[in-house]
Amino acid sequence: MANNGRRSVKQKKGPSTGTGGHGRKALEGKGPTPKAEDRTYHKAYKNKQLAERSAAKRGTGSRPGGAGARSGPKGRATEELVTGRNSVVEALRAGIPAKALHVAIRIEMDDRVKESLKLAAERGIPLLETGKVELDRMTEDAVHQGLVLQIPPYEYEDAYDLAEQTLAKWKKGHISNAPIFVALDGITDPRNLGAIIRSVSAFSGHGVIVPERRSVGVTASAWKTSAGAAVRVPVARASNLNNALKQFKSMGIYVLGLDGDGDVSLPDLSVATEPVCIVVGSEGKGLSRLVRENCDQIVSIPIDSAMESLNASMAVGISLYEVSRQRAAK
Repeated sequence: MANNGRRSVKQKKGPSTGTGGHGRKALEGKGPTPKAEDRTYHKAYKNKQLAERSAAKRGTGSRPGGAGARSGPKGRATEELVTGRNSVVEALRAGIPAKALHVAIRIEMDDRVKESLKLAAERGIPLLETGKVELDRMTEDAVHQGLVLQIPPYEYEDAYDLAEQTLAKWKKGHISNAPIFVALDGITDPRNLGAIIRSVSAFSGHGVIVPERRSVGVTASAWKTSAGAAVRVPVARASNLNNALKQFKSMGIYVLGLDGDGDVSLPDLSVATEPVCIVVGSEGKGLSRLVRENCDQIVSIPIDSAMESLNASMAVGISLYEVSRQRAAK
């Protein structure tokens, strides 16, 4: 029978030469499943692209933040977000510095929104219309009610530089009163910091020193509590509070620690007219052991025996008043 020029080929059983390992490679898999936002066919990917395009148009960047602080190098906060209509309008009323006010597209107007827009416009704060998807992303799904105020990072001074510059101005007669600083040891409540800044401003103090770690920073809450005094009183950071106190002492600044069992009563303070740095600890723990050891004197405030301790900001206010009183008397 004719085979039309074709040659019949016998089929061999088993794998043919050169196919070894093909099956093994197929079993290796394709690695971990990509995140939803990295899969081009997924809804999360489209939302991410939309948010990035929207942010790029306004020049605000697309890095995710939080309903509090955005994190920067080494985990340090670089900027803060105030969210919610009540919080935003109160922050604007308090004059807190702001980088931008994000307003939801087609936001439902009420008195708080109207006042926020008015205050932002009067202060020249940029108003950015922002989609709900991005507002949710920026605040990590916090309740923002269509309003998000972006607070720029606070620019801290260096503790040593602030002390050195202030002493130089005093010695040259550019400031009349001897320098007075307040250092915080273990204070973590921003409202305490705000109240202390306010007291330092009221009694012509020259700065507040906060440690770099395990300490409160100048947040929106601190700004608000200071009632604008944070604009006038510099806040400096010390990488190590104990080292900073040692440096202050070497510069001729008397370091006074506030504590209930002090060796000197506040009315008997003899160095009030000299450059001083008042150190206050947290209400519960007080001054840490090393900080106590680095103080020239531990000063106590006479109070009723039924009262265990004073709030940190109240103790600072009383101490600053007494120092101011003694300076005025001489």
